[in-house]
Amino acid sequence: LRHRLRARAEDRIRAARATGLRNLPLHHTTQNKVWLEIVQIALDLLAWMPMLALTGTARLWEPRRPRFRLFSAAAQLVTTGRRRILRLSRHWPWTGHITAALDRLALLPNPG
Repeated sequence: LRHRLRARAEDRIRAARATGLRNLPLHHTTQNKVWLEIVQIALDLLAWMPMLALTGTARLWEPRRPRFRLFSAAAQLVTTGRRRILRLSRHWPWTGHITAALDRLALLPNPG
């Protein structure tokens, strides 16, 4: 059990490096602090999304796969009649994963 906890910590560190923690791209300390906050938000998104929204083998994806398969999908955000509609490309092979994830997130109770 203890070695698995260590492996999970190592996986999180590897995910952090893949998300933008490998180097600090800005020149000033305050700018790099903002960069670290952005990286932490991205890591939280990558940690919670598989638990709450994804199913099957998509829950086991490394950080690079959701970035290329889910977050870079071709889509249009259309506002009509006070509603926002996300129109995904029909030809994108991961559209089913995206719509299933959005449906699962819609079923979650409102925290507030």
